[in-house]
Amino acid sequence: MHRLAALLARPLHGLLQWLIALVVLFEEWGWDTLLRGMAWLAQWPPVGWLERRIARLAPWPALLVFSVPGLMLLPVKLAALALMTRGHAILGLLVILAAKLLGTALVARIFHLTQPALMQLAWFARLHGRWSVWKGAALARVRASRIWRVGRWTRRGLVRRVQRWRV
Repeated sequence: MHRLAALLARPLHGLLQWLIALVVLFEEWGWDTLLRGMAWLAQWPPVGWLERRIARLAPWPALLVFSVPGLMLLPVKLAALALMTRGHAILGLLVILAAKLLGTALVARIFHLTQPALMQLAWFARLHGRWSVWKGAALARVRASRIWRVGRWTRRGLVRRVQRWRV
């Protein structure tokens, strides 16, 4: 049994790293876009007022506010999993995707507002630095992969065709 586990460990570890890297890639792609969308929302005076208050928080309250979106969306994601187990797989998946988009948008904006305060916490700054290094390496591996290069080549070809068609 130990041999089987050792034999499967490496491929499973590689697969897990790829899945995590794809999630990180999605967030990397969506982060800036969703951040801009949330900044647009801040033009509404009540949201702008709230954001100014969040941006002035001390480190520990900033950490609490930064944690709120993830904690709020956990029950939603659990409810989506319950939907899936009851035979509503598509609805559950849609709920999870919507929660992921909303969560990423909120976390991106709140992190943008609280980052200066959060970086005053030495342990947070250290973890953020490690996360940034790992994320950079994971994204570099994905972007160096054959499937990524083929996907980019295909996308560029499609964009060129659409541009020619529009002219």
